[in-house]
Amino acid sequence: MPVFEDGARRIHYEVVGEGFPVLTIAPGGLRSVAARWETAPYRPAERLGDRYRVIAMDQRNAGSSFAPIAADEGWDRYTGDQLDLLDHLGVDRFAVMGMCIGGAYVAGLLRAAPDRAVAGVMLQPIGLEDNREAFHELFDGWVAEIRDRHPEADAACWAAFRARMFGGPFLFNATEEQVGQIEQPLLVLRGDDLYHPSSVSRRVAELAPRATLVERWKEGADLEAAAATVAAFLAEHAR
Repeated sequence: MPVFEDGARRIHYEVVGEGFPVLTIAPGGLRSVAARWETAPYRPAERLGDRYRVIAMDQRNAGSSFAPIAADEGWDRYTGDQLDLLDHLGVDRFAVMGMCIGGAYVAGLLRAAPDRAVAGVMLQPIGLEDNREAFHELFDGWVAEIRDRHPEADAACWAAFRARMFGGPFLFNATEEQVGQIEQPLLVLRGDDLYHPSSVSRRVAELAPRATLVERWKEGADLEAAAATVAAFLAEHAR
């Protein structure tokens, strides 16, 4: 994988195809790496690589990517990495697709860069519904794997990091009010489990003024119909 380096930060990424850029943010929570798309029901590089410039990345401190843990570590750091990578690749306007935690990152990018992020696709976005402890457990398990590589971070730093990532409301990085202020077109493929509650997907689609909800999308004819919906959505808005 190519790498974008900036000081101690190293972000590994891959690019497939040519055309209008589509940044894709893989599932896996804080272990979000490009390779996880290979086992997802919808695989962007396969579906879109013949028409778009499909960009995937390992998020910081996942897979091959690395960055020091700062005192104010949180969602904004990840959004900054994503936008910095696009700058490195010479990308101005782009569409963004994210699955699982990638759904929250989609909301973050649509809010942070409204003049650049032209449209978003969320596949089973994470969100809050009596499941905060489950996300805390995922965070703690991830920290146990990488703690030794980060002597700069003490216990208080990790605790503050966890609170910033999973202590917030709704999408964890966006309130219901903030989602309601997203003006770009948004396509939401519904989640249906502890980490991706159906109610969160439906609520995003209700709140965002230009959102559309796809209820079934993971298998067989449902998957093919959803893929056609994604293709039509991007054909209309990712240009």
